[in-house]
Amino acid sequence: QVQLVESGGGLVQPGGSLRLSCAASGIIVSIYTMGWYRQAPGKQRELVAAITSGDITNYADSVKGRFTISTDNAKNTMYLQMNSLKPEDTAVYYCRGYRGYGREYWGQGIQVTVSS
Repeated sequence: QVQLVESGGGLVQPGGSLRLSCAASGIIVSIYTMGWYRQAPGKQRELVAAITSGDITNYADSVKGRFTISTDNAKNTMYLQMNSLKPEDTAVYYCRGYRGYGREYWGQGIQVTVSS
């Protein structure tokens, strides 16, 4: 049974930082393309950042220079370090693991709220 469990969300003031974690079981993070997505109220889910099995990273333009995606293979966990947070970063954040057709898994989502 595959599980992706997000943690580290919450309420933060503009300009602050948070680190999200996605702990995986049932898959090996290092051989999957892992990604963070987010969905704000009334908007479509969008890609925030992704990292391939070859450690190639990709970021949405809106988070480049502020967010960093990484993995810890020993802990089988993916992270998203979020700095200089803005109110427009407020959303539910989801982690995703993908390795081809029929091997796509999502976490349950975690709320990030940026507000003063």
